[in-house]
Amino acid sequence: MTEIASVTAERGVPPARPARRFRPGTWAGLIPFFVFALLFLGLPIAFLAFGSIADNTTGAPTLDNYAALSTPLVVNAFQTSIEVSLVTAIVGGIFGFLLAVAVILGRLPRVLRSALMTFSGVASNFAGIPLALAFIYTLSAEGMVTHLLRGVGLNLDFKIFSKFGIEIVYLYFQFPLMVLIIAPAIDGLKPEWREAAENMGASSADYWRRVALPILTPTLLGSMILLFGNSFGAQATAYQLSAGLVPLVPLAIGNQISGDVLHNAGLGYSMAMGMVAVMGVSIVGYAWLQRRAERWLR
Repeated sequence: MTEIASVTAERGVPPARPARRFRPGTWAGLIPFFVFALLFLGLPIAFLAFGSIADNTTGAPTLDNYAALSTPLVVNAFQTSIEVSLVTAIVGGIFGFLLAVAVILGRLPRVLRSALMTFSGVASNFAGIPLALAFIYTLSAEGMVTHLLRGVGLNLDFKIFSKFGIEIVYLYFQFPLMVLIIAPAIDGLKPEWREAAENMGASSADYWRRVALPILTPTLLGSMILLFGNSFGAQATAYQLSAGLVPLVPLAIGNQISGDVLHNAGLGYSMAMGMVAVMGVSIVGYAWLQRRAERWLR
């Protein structure tokens, strides 16, 4: 064995890695994670799954709740939620990416980058009812900015309590979230790649088109998928803005489970399972794109 190892080393061939042995002790540290995932992910999904196939009155197994997903009310809610999520994910992803590139690679003062990252960390978590109230007090028909503009002769024809208003409010936390997600990937662009491209006669546009963007594309698309999921599952902000008048899936689920008029818990659970399916596809897509991105970030 020693002779083979010495010959292999002389030829520059790395020795084979020893086979990994299963050691039960190495998995002991993952037990809290599995327990947490079971209690806060597995059990709630199982509760939704059983509730979605239970009759609302008798509790007997039925598929009528899933058949009701094809009704115009439910279809409209899913279409609206997907539209709002796509718009905020694409717009927030593109402008968040451009902002991160400008600050990180634009040779701006380092204090500006620190300020941007600090603001992004705060703003990405500023959501729910406080965010909705902040926009209502600022941009509604009686908001502060609206009154100031009206005083100088500008009439801000902006309806904050509409689907477009919800998209504007969602972009407030989508922008900074994109900056936080994409910043490590931008930092991962090695200076040697740009230097090699410039030595071969490539311009800055050629470098971005043929080197940087192909490398960043999996991370960029994966980040937009995360933004999509972040917007698709938001509930409190939209409810405070629209009082449930804009048909979104989280609001429709709340109306079905705890509402006084449209009370059908089984339909609400089946809609929730539809949300789980959409979020599951998003997670799988993000994981696949993240694995492709990691090849360049190692």
